[in-house]
Amino acid sequence: MMSGRLLPVALRIGLLMGLFMGLLIGCGGGGSGSSSNSNPPPPSSADNVLSLSVNGALCSANSYPNKACVSVTICAPGSTQCQTISDILLDTGSYGLRIFKQALNVPLEQATIGSNPVAECVQYGDGTSQWGPVQRASVILGNEPAVQLPVQVIDAGFASLPTGCGNADLRPSDAGFNGILGVGFFAQDCGQTCADSPANGIYYTCNGAACSGTSVPLSAQVQNPVMLLPQDNNGLVINLPAVAAGGAPFVDGSVVFGIGTRSNNGVSAVAAYAADRQGNFITTFGGRTYTAFIDSGSNGLFFGPPDTALLTQCPSPNSAWFCPSSTAHLTATTAGYSGSPNGTVNFDIGNFESLLKSSNLVFPDIGGFQPRNFDWGMPFFFGRTIYVGFDGRTSLLGSGPYWAY
Repeated sequence: MMSGRLLPVALRIGLLMGLFMGLLIGCGGGGSGSSSNSNPPPPSSADNVLSLSVNGALCSANSYPNKACVSVTICAPGSTQCQTISDILLDTGSYGLRIFKQALNVPLEQATIGSNPVAECVQYGDGTSQWGPVQRASVILGNEPAVQLPVQVIDAGFASLPTGCGNADLRPSDAGFNGILGVGFFAQDCGQTCADSPANGIYYTCNGAACSGTSVPLSAQVQNPVMLLPQDNNGLVINLPAVAAGGAPFVDGSVVFGIGTRSNNGVSAVAAYAADRQGNFITTFGGRTYTAFIDSGSNGLFFGPPDTALLTQCPSPNSAWFCPSSTAHLTATTAGYSGSPNGTVNFDIGNFESLLKSSNLVFPDIGGFQPRNFDWGMPFFFGRTIYVGFDGRTSLLGSGPYWAY
């Protein structure tokens, strides 16, 4: 999760836990009206749907378990020169689009402050980072209208790495995907801190090879593209089927943009849980209260169990994961950040090493040790409809930021 909306910690925590036993493997319009009617027909419900695949056709071969993949179309601004890129990680725990240079074939416009190019360093909780220039692109999600926005091109060879941007990913195989589509609560990946202070540790301007910190206006920061859509911009809905114990080779679902904006994203029989300014709500488990978040970019459920005898950790090299002797059937309570509403969540934790001996890659019951927070990663999404209500945008569920399920 982003700490203060600055450092997307949980995303990489979850991914690093998923790259076990050497499994860090490379990744590879609307209708028109008739001439007699000046009013165009309403947009199709299908226009606001983005296909989602967990370890299926939209992911690269030999991906790590529980990887949620989408495809994004990127165009050179003001042109028809476009490219559709798959193996893009769908991430509700970060904000903005990031694409590895090696996966990108269309020329984008370099963002500048004065005459100097802007670059960005995104640091992760495991000590790695992603570095590269900020460039402007035209981005198409599903059949939604194209939106123009700043994106990060991940390129560790751009200018010179700042001192605080160590262990930068060099290529898609380092990260396990071609890019990240961050569709979390907020409009920008940093926010007012980076607009006010040049010493933010995230944004830089470069003069030749030398780069120094810079403040960046909100509109020039890397943006959540869904919030820029003309109609379906107040949130999104993620639908994935249930997965049986023992797992599945893959599952397919959808991301539907907007909440209550069309016939296919209406609200029914869910409760909304408000999040705080860091995107967190509350989870109580085993008598302990955690700061919690829901993160499609994490491939397991990560938390620090009060009863370590029940949820023993696997032997090395998989000691980050849980390996109970039999599947643990567990119950937690989730609540809005103010303590209400609250609801019960039943979940299972199986033996990670036993499960991974199968040929399956999608599991509803894998989890690992993470002492500080409760990270409801990809297993939480299976068999649920999850609503992500964007900050400051309203729907029938209220004003964001909130989760609903």
